[in-house]
Amino acid sequence: MSTQTIEVPTDAELLQAQADLWRHSLYYLSSMGLRCAVELEIPTTIHHLGGVTSLPDLMSALSLPLGKMSFLARLMRVLVMSGVFAADIGSESGVDLYRLTPLSRVLVHGVVADEHHSQKYFVLGVTSPHYTEAAFGLANWFKKDHEPPVPSSFEDIFGVPLCDEKTPLLDEELDKVVNLGLAAHDNLGIATILRECHDIFKGLESLTDCGGGDGTTARAIIKAYPHIKCTVLDLPKVVDKAPADGVINYVPGDLFHSVPSSQAVMLKLVLHIWNDEDCVKILAQCKKAIPSREEGGKVIIIEIVVEPSLGPIMFEAQLFMDMLMMVNSKGGQRGENDWRKLFMKAGFTDYKIVKKLGARSVIEVYP
Repeated sequence: MSTQTIEVPTDAELLQAQADLWRHSLYYLSSMGLRCAVELEIPTTIHHLGGVTSLPDLMSALSLPLGKMSFLARLMRVLVMSGVFAADIGSESGVDLYRLTPLSRVLVHGVVADEHHSQKYFVLGVTSPHYTEAAFGLANWFKKDHEPPVPSSFEDIFGVPLCDEKTPLLDEELDKVVNLGLAAHDNLGIATILRECHDIFKGLESLTDCGGGDGTTARAIIKAYPHIKCTVLDLPKVVDKAPADGVINYVPGDLFHSVPSSQAVMLKLVLHIWNDEDCVKILAQCKKAIPSREEGGKVIIIEIVVEPSLGPIMFEAQLFMDMLMMVNSKGGQRGENDWRKLFMKAGFTDYKIVKKLGARSVIEVYP
């Protein structure tokens, strides 16, 4: 039996590899630190303190024991390093000051503003024990020879899918947090889309928002374009809780079976939770609901289009979101070629990526 050999790194490479190993192995502590900050309401507290505060004032506002001050300083140091907060260390007053960043501003909770959708519950959902246990079970999941359709690691471990009518039977609080997190996640940035991609709504007379929840996105569209008649299609349990004020037409239903007819159909962060076969079925129903391209018929899709050219930070965010889907759903994030194949299989003739906005893209698909 021959002796196996391995290339020995240089001293510099070895030391860098060790540091990289620490970073990658301990990334979860960054996530848990963020979760801790959200649970303690640190972003919201700093906001109420005027957007900037000293450590003693933060301790007092949080009603934390004084004996924990040095520990909070260590937590804040990590969160500053990761960009959650900013700090003025050794300021003119001689006191270290902590400030909100754009990231921590979207974690401020309980503030009413048209374009502010607090991401508090998104953080609490994706860092919850159920999510992390599903991720811990990936190795065992890979080894199992599942019959198709392959269940997610989450479903394999807990016996029910996430974001399903059965999820409350597993844990009612988890289901509540996940749904609140999804709503906030889905609605964040809709005002930016309306400003940056306003042409996609020009000339539209009617639009159906599939999976539109309580109608937050539809209301934003109507506010910008009052002439558009908006319909929201969602599950009966969602529609039953929606405000019945006559502004939006709510339709209870299942987008696998029927989509209300309209000039355009919107699928905003819907398709990534489904596998390819289910996506084709959904898209086919959308195609049935719209008129020809000449009559303005189209499907508006807002989703991630995985692409390295966006830069390392955006690309990393896209890949982590893909891993999140792999662990917790039957879906995934897709590159442009993947999206093209789905559109063609569903019977569409053409598509256009209208604009890339951060990690997401706005796509028009034509019958």
